[in-house]
Amino acid sequence: MLNIFGKKARSLEDQLAECQQKKDWAGAAKTYYQMGVAAMEKGELNQAQLWLSRADTIYSADDRVFKKVGEKLMDDCSERMGQLEEASLLYNNIPAQLEEVAGELGDAKVRIWGLFSMARLVRLGERLGALPGCEALGKLGWAVDVVLKTFQEPPTEEEFNGLRALGSELYQLGDAPTFCNGENAIEVPGRAPFQVFDLNGLMGAHLEIDAYLDAHLQMLCALSRGEEPPAPETGVIAQALLPDYYVRTGAGKPEEVPQIKAELERIWSDYRFLGTDITWELVAQKVQEYKKLDILA
Repeated sequence: MLNIFGKKARSLEDQLAECQQKKDWAGAAKTYYQMGVAAMEKGELNQAQLWLSRADTIYSADDRVFKKVGEKLMDDCSERMGQLEEASLLYNNIPAQLEEVAGELGDAKVRIWGLFSMARLVRLGERLGALPGCEALGKLGWAVDVVLKTFQEPPTEEEFNGLRALGSELYQLGDAPTFCNGENAIEVPGRAPFQVFDLNGLMGAHLEIDAYLDAHLQMLCALSRGEEPPAPETGVIAQALLPDYYVRTGAGKPEEVPQIKAELERIWSDYRFLGTDITWELVAQKVQEYKKLDILA
């Protein structure tokens, strides 16, 4: 892990590595909290968001860890995260912008917008899916194809149940020790390894994909009954930004990272595309192109 806090931080990084090696998740949560506090006191708000969010994810996933960490730390962590929600950070600004403009497209096109972003996570998901406990991430390509197909025709029972099962697997992934173990990572040529835990930013890619799939299934059920579908989920649209990875590996301002700039351009290009007269053939073409994209390149 990149040293960004000087001598004190090196001690915290060593402490974190020891906790992970011993699978001491309460200790890891406390260390991430300390790193977040240190970053916040230095005005490094993106780093504070990263570390405090990791602490929150760990102690929220396991009742035993929750009890060991203690209410005082958790209350302070929650208060600090609430303060960060008011800051002008990419973590806050982009989701707010996307939610604001989504209403201009109409529900159907917002769902396609989310599908485009999910498709761009397919190649990364295939690689992460080979890691212990992360097999669900390797099924994103299948899910993207089924969602695209079922926009146009009813799903088979196998497809419907498969999407529902995958959503459940993705939700459970965030509660597993393999998710928050920094050693569970893949190599990235010329850069630091990508940790599964790097999916934790922006409310969690795994959770936002679960929410997207659940909303899609609810839409299919509503349409089959002749009812009005629920509103689409917009959280998945920003997930291919992967800000946690870049902040963890040294980016003080993630909005200046070339890969994040490129992904933002893809997001807004998709938005402009969806504002035109589209066809399912054009949508399918974009989806297939995005499924081949190496989002970290």
